Amino acid sequence: MTAVTWEAGAPGVLRLPSGRLVRGRGLRDPLPAGALPTYGVYLLGAEPPPVDWESTWLRWPDFRLPADRARARTVLAEAWRRCARERVELACAGGRGRTGTGLACLAVLDGVPADVAVAYVREHYRREAVETPWQKRYVRRFSAT
Repeated sequence: MTAVTWEAGAPGVLRLPSGRLVRGRGLRDPLPAGALPTYGVYLLGAEPPPVDWESTWLRWPDFRLPADRARARTVLAEAWRRCARERVELACAGGRGRTGTGLACLAVLDGVPADVAVAYVREHYRREAVETPWQKRYVRRFSAT
């Protein structure tokens, strides 16, 4: 199977240290021009509207943490695996707090030390990523195992 991933440098695309590409975005913003995701993970307090690609809803209220942390680990690990060969996006309403937290967890899964994963995402995705102290703590406690 040929990899069908994002174009490096496209809006919202984060390059992980391994070279995997994943897109973060805010659902309140218009869908970026260009290729569509092949898989989306939507980090929202309420079920998202349907999309034309495979997706997973992870119940995650705004400014909070995932409602089910074990499921969050499973969903984020699946997103990390898939972004090696597919166009995976993580999105919440604004594309900052929950999306940044999820991207930082993917960075940990990709080998970034948990204590610097938030800084990595802020440098390479959005400087406003990961909004609350408890989101930062969640990433620091997230491990690759």
